[in-house]
Amino acid sequence: MKKTFFFNPWFAVFIAFTTVLVRLFFVHCLPDSRVVRQAQRQYWSEVPVSTTRGSIVDIYGNPLSMSVPAYSFFIDPAFWDPSNAQALNKHLPSATIKKFSSPLSGRFHWVARKLNQEDANAIAALRLPGLYRLQEKKRIYPQNNLSSHVLGFCDIDDRGLSGIEFVWDQALYSPPGIRLFIKDISGRAIDVSTRLSDLEKIEHKGKVRLTMDMRIQYIVERRLQEAVDQHNAHWGTAICMNPHTGEILALSSMPTFDPNNRTELLDTKKIFNNAVSRVYEPGSTFKPIVVAIALERKATYPSEIIKTPHKIKVADGSISESGNHSWGKLSLGDIVVKSSNVGMAQIGLRIRPFNMYNCLKEWGFGQTPGIELNGAEAGLLPSPDQWRGVVPANIAIGQGIGVTPLHLLTAINAIVNGGELLRPYIVAEVTDTKGKTVYKGQRENVRTVVTPAIAAWLRKIMREAVINGTGRSANTAVTSVAGKTGTAQVAEKGVYAKKKWVASFVGFWPYDSPQYVMLIVIGEPSKGRYYGGDVAGPVFKAIVEDMALLNL
Repeated sequence: MKKTFFFNPWFAVFIAFTTVLVRLFFVHCLPDSRVVRQAQRQYWSEVPVSTTRGSIVDIYGNPLSMSVPAYSFFIDPAFWDPSNAQALNKHLPSATIKKFSSPLSGRFHWVARKLNQEDANAIAALRLPGLYRLQEKKRIYPQNNLSSHVLGFCDIDDRGLSGIEFVWDQALYSPPGIRLFIKDISGRAIDVSTRLSDLEKIEHKGKVRLTMDMRIQYIVERRLQEAVDQHNAHWGTAICMNPHTGEILALSSMPTFDPNNRTELLDTKKIFNNAVSRVYEPGSTFKPIVVAIALERKATYPSEIIKTPHKIKVADGSISESGNHSWGKLSLGDIVVKSSNVGMAQIGLRIRPFNMYNCLKEWGFGQTPGIELNGAEAGLLPSPDQWRGVVPANIAIGQGIGVTPLHLLTAINAIVNGGELLRPYIVAEVTDTKGKTVYKGQRENVRTVVTPAIAAWLRKIMREAVINGTGRSANTAVTSVAGKTGTAQVAEKGVYAKKKWVASFVGFWPYDSPQYVMLIVIGEPSKGRYYGGDVAGPVFKAIVEDMALLNL
C-alpha cells in the first residue's frame, strides 16, 4: 500500500522547523514584556569623550594650551530616581537640579562635563544609582588670561572656536574616543573601553609653536592693563614685532578674558581682539607714512620749509593745529616732530587722490594683513572717487581712513627695517600627529615701499620726535627710542564724537640698530588726559625699561 504524505518522515521535519521559526519570530519581534524589562537593565552604551588635543607653546616651548585629565557624569534614566537630584544641590547649578528632578526619556543624559578630580570625587561619593562617572580630557590654559586673544578657546568637546585653536584646529584636534559601558542587572556600569586607550597611545600629537615670547608678553599685558585701568579706557592694545622678520613677539588686547572660565566667553567685548579686528582712525601715527609716500613721489623734499598757520581752509572744510596755535614756518622734519596738521594737510593735497590711494594699498592698507589669526579686518580705505572736498587733507593727518593696529605697525615697520613691507606672522611651526611639519612661518617681503635712504631719514626724524617733540614721554635712559605719537577723534555715525579719543604711540629701539618695533593704543581714555604723548607714551617707556631689566 502506498504511504500518504502525512506519514512521510520529512513532514515531521517540516512541522518541527516551522514551529521553531514561529517561536523565534515571537521571541525576537514580539518579546514578552518581562524579557524587555530584563534586557533594559543590561545593555551596551557607547559614550564619545574628549581625548588629548595637541598643544600650543611659545617660541621657547613654554606651554600655553594643553589637555589634562577631567571627569564627567551622565545619568541613565532607567536607573535614576528623580528624588535623588536634590542631593546634588551643592555641586551643580539649580537649572541642572531642576532638569533631573523630573522623569526623563531615553537612556543617556550628560549631567556635568570635565570637572576636576576634587569636585568629581565629591559627586561620586554620593553613590547615587543611575549616575555614572567617566574620564576624558579637558582643555586648559596654564597662563590663564595671558595671550588669551591669540590662543582663543574651544567648545566643550574641544573643537577650536577662536584664535590659534580655531585657525589650526585641523592640526590640534584629536578625534573623540569611545567609552564602551555594559550595565549589569543591578545597574552597575562596567567600562570595557579599548578605543580610547588606543587613541591615547598615539606617539605624536599636533603642536603649534608660536613666535611669541611669554616673557615679553607678560610685560606688555601687565603694563597695558595698568594704563587701561589708570585712564579708565574702554579698550587697549599693544603689539611688539621683530622689525627684520615680521615675527610677532607679543600681542595683547584689553579687556581680556580667561579661557578657563567658560562664562567669560559669553562676553563679546572681552573676546574681541582689538589688535587685529578693531578699525580706528590712526591720527598722527599715520604721518610718517604719508611723508614717506610724498618723498617717494617727489611731492616734497627733506629740506622744504612750509608755512603752518593755526588753520587753513580746504574745500568744504578746514584743517587746524591742535591747540589752535601757529607754528609759523616749519621744515618737513619739524612737521613730523611737532605733529603739524596744517603742514601735513598741505603735503597730502599735492598728491592726486588716485595716486595716494594706490600708494596706501601698496603699503598694505585696505586689505587683510595675512596673519594666522581669525577676525583680522581689512580696514576702511575709501575709493578715490570718494576723496572729495577736505577728505584728502583729512587722510594726510590720519583721519578719514580706518586701520587696525596691526596694519599701522606693519606699515611703520617698513620704515624701521629700511623699506620692506613684511607680512606679520605669529606661528613659527605646526606639526601634525605624525610629527611632520605642515607649516613653517618665515620672513616674507610683500614689497619694497620706500627706499632705504628715505626710511633712514624718517627714522632720524622719529628719534627727534622722542627727544624734542611730542614723544618725549617715551624717552628713556636705558636705550635710544624713536617713535611718533597719535591722538585721533572717534567717529560715530558719520560725525566725530565729543570727548572721545584714541591715544597711541608707535616706536622702535634701539635707534641705531632696531631690534623691536611696538605700537601702544589706548582707546577712549576717560579721566581727562587723552593725548598720545600723555597716555600711550609712558606705557611704551615702561615696557622698554621692563624688558631691559630682563636683558631682552
